[in-house]
Amino acid sequence: MIAETRALDACPALVLNADFRPLSYYPLSLWNWQEAVKSVFLDRVNILQTYDKQVYSPSCTMKLPSVVALKNYINPARYPAFTRFNLFLRDRFTCQYCGEKSELTFDHVIPRSRGGLTRWDNVVAACAPCNLAKSNKMPRDAGMIPRQKPYRPTVFQLHKNGRLFPPNYLHDSWLDYLYWDTELEA
Repeated sequence: MIAETRALDACPALVLNADFRPLSYYPLSLWNWQEAVKSVFLDRVNILQTYDKQVYSPSCTMKLPSVVALKNYINPARYPAFTRFNLFLRDRFTCQYCGEKSELTFDHVIPRSRGGLTRWDNVVAACAPCNLAKSNKMPRDAGMIPRQKPYRPTVFQLHKNGRLFPPNYLHDSWLDYLYWDTELEA
């Protein structure tokens, strides 16, 4: 029974909005198999693709959904919440001072000790060494100007950046619904 449950857990469903676009690219909008089956029975989704695996109940047998589309369109928010993850995604997981991609933190361009606020237009991704080197100095005083001026991204801009980081696993049945733009500069 445990091995069977693990096999089913390896069958997430890609969730698309009613316009057949993923709700999110990064992280990719996925539901576990239980949530997908529940949504089918509650008549909230249409099944577009299925896995070969089936689930059984006393009254029916059902192939597990691999791609589902919501029946009711969810209007996406125009602007995403300010979170550490969304900030790193906006800045493409890259230090805005040196280009490093590891040990990321975030830096207040105008330091908080000098009145800087924790807002989209004042915070950038920074590696720990750059953040320590800049300390509480103003960018010009530290000789550290961000490569990209901080800005408030739209959800569309974050989705565009999210497509630069495809997940390690994409089921074949999902590929017709995903548009990973590998031509964009990473």
